[in-house]
Amino acid sequence: MEQLNNSMAALMADRFRGFLPVIVDVETGGFDAERDALLEIAAVVIGMDQEGNLYPHPVVSTHVEAFPGANIDPRSLEITGIDPDNPLRGALNERAALDHIFQAVRLAIRENDCQRAILVGHNAAFDLGFLNAAVRRVGHKRNPFHPFSSFDTVTLSGLAFGQTVLSKGVQAAGYTFDAREAHSAVYDAERTALLFCRVVNRLRALEVLELERVGSTLP
Repeated sequence: MEQLNNSMAALMADRFRGFLPVIVDVETGGFDAERDALLEIAAVVIGMDQEGNLYPHPVVSTHVEAFPGANIDPRSLEITGIDPDNPLRGALNERAALDHIFQAVRLAIRENDCQRAILVGHNAAFDLGFLNAAVRRVGHKRNPFHPFSSFDTVTLSGLAFGQTVLSKGVQAAGYTFDAREAHSAVYDAERTALLFCRVVNRLRALEVLELERVGSTLP
């Protein structure tokens, strides 16, 4: 009782054992991280207020040029609405895209005295797989994310609200979800960030109540 446990920590560096949660969502040309194109990536850094509650920072994102020889399944483009050949996309090559995302993440790591970022995603293995594949292709040496650990909001939302679909989990958490905006990396990352923060903050609120209840029964 005298020492706060991890879930009651008031500093991000203590809350997740030195890891900084960063929501990542990718839009791709298929399901194969090694062969299919990475077309869009968005990241939302998670902050912590003075009361220990989490909140999302503004999203950082970019469109990405398909790597040479990448496969792009037309069925994936029908879902995402992405036109890889549209010159107005302002797409960056994979190296520049990773630099853009990683720069913001590394800055947040330093500001929060954390050691590394941990990817948070809805079906996180998918996003982490594409992120790691891009890192390998360009030989990036400054990847701030843990290479295999992640937080999955499918599991967290299932435990907290009994919902595993992103739209339903977001709505169960008390937020709106616009299906017309879905399958955009920016929108999905922002909604996933809200869901993650709500689940973690809900747990913290429950533990505050539990501590107050236990404390009131002590002699």
